[in-house]
Amino acid sequence: METTLQLARATGIDPAELMIDARAAETLLSLAGAAAHATGERTNAPLLCHVLGRAVGRGAMLDDCARVVRELVGEA
Repeated sequence: METTLQLARATGIDPAELMIDARAAETLLSLAGAAAHATGERTNAPLLCHVLGRAVGRGAMLDDCARVVRELVGEA
């Protein structure tokens, strides 16, 4: 949380726009793990989270994105 607040200050972004709740954090961690496990490449975890963040930032719903990812990795 402190890192998020520092990032918000440094970029001039409202901290409320960067904060995520516990449910979203759990979803992201789960999806990151699934992406890394399904491909055998740990680097896919942060890359997927970046792409998810961009998608949500442009209006997509995290739950919809999560469903797509889970289908792709066979966890649907």
